[in-house]
Amino acid sequence: MAKPIIDTPRGTIMVMPNGKASLTFKTNFQSKHQKKFTAAQVFVDSEVLRLCEPLTPLLTSMLIKSGTLGTVPGEGVVSWIAPYSHKRYYTPRKTPSKTGAQRGPYWFDRMKAAHEKYLRAGAKKIAAGES
Repeated sequence: MAKPIIDTPRGTIMVMPNGKASLTFKTNFQSKHQKKFTAAQVFVDSEVLRLCEPLTPLLTSMLIKSGTLGTVPGEGVVSWIAPYSHKRYYTPRKTPSKTGAQRGPYWFDRMKAAHEKYLRAGAKKIAAGES
């Protein structure tokens, strides 16, 4: 009886004679697809910053700039590095904002709720090589 072999674009899974599975990655997979995956991550990181900007509390715009300074597009981590960003993110406003009704706490969560489908679709399109 032949042992099952599963062949995928990333590699092959074979069942060895001892009953254990062996996974072998194709050597050209990373170089072939890494540029697409990196481009998709750059898209997501930069769009998160762009879409969060109208929701981020604004007094001197330093909180918004700290997001740009604290993020390297493509690394997959978006950080607002201002010392007071944690407090602004989790503390509700006591008075209405003069700079915009949308600005306030939980800006990333609110942006994600509104734009998650757009971000996923854009990243999927870029990773598939369609753009």
